[in-house]
Amino acid sequence: MGHCYKYGTARYAHTATLLNSGKVLITGGSGSSGALAGSELFDPSTGQWNTTASMATARGTHTATLLNSGKVLITGGSGSSGALASSEIFDPWTGQWNTTASMATARDAHTATLLSSGKVLITGGFGSSDALASSEIFDPSTGQWNTTASTTTARGTHTATLLNSGKVLITGGSGSTGALANSEIFDPWTGQWNTTASMATARYAHTATLFNSGKVLVTGGFPFARYGGSGSVYILANSEIYDP
Repeated sequence: MGHCYKYGTARYAHTATLLNSGKVLITGGSGSSGALAGSELFDPSTGQWNTTASMATARGTHTATLLNSGKVLITGGSGSSGALASSEIFDPWTGQWNTTASMATARDAHTATLLSSGKVLITGGFGSSDALASSEIFDPSTGQWNTTASTTTARGTHTATLLNSGKVLITGGSGSTGALANSEIFDPWTGQWNTTASMATARYAHTATLFNSGKVLVTGGFPFARYGGSGSVYILANSEIYDP
């Protein structure tokens, strides 16, 4: 590893987004006193961190999506009162945040995927009581949210991967019965979900990476204990590859 660059505020469950300028925007997360609203920018050309405007709402386990405009969409997460429905947009040219329309459903530990249309697909997560199956789409041109078909299985701490076809692969996550092995694919042209082959191992809090070949590598995660629940927790070392 190279040089260690210390930033201003200790945090976890935050987001890091590579901007078109080459800088990295850090937002929110949780610190020693709870959810954070603060944001910071890392400039790799100087190796320096600088604070920027804070979000309107403190949040962690949210999502951050780089839009085609170069702005960054923040959605949901968990704040001082639980799951959030609010959304905000960061403008890197002004360094300011602006609130936008809220989602229909408050959620954290969800996924946000930039579609080929420039719209953003939000899936699942955890609401006020349990995992969610609902999905929503944000249209940056109007600043509005529209609900779309729900996933066949409610889940949070799953993965969402934009495939070369323009469809979105959802894998695993945690649901009402614990870790999930099943997978689904969203077709943005029909607005529908279809199940596909399940993984060999149920898992949540894992990663999914798209290869240049179009295949998807899934690695690690937890296999048994429900997110936020009780039970023995084991960590997975195995990996699987999905071939669309």
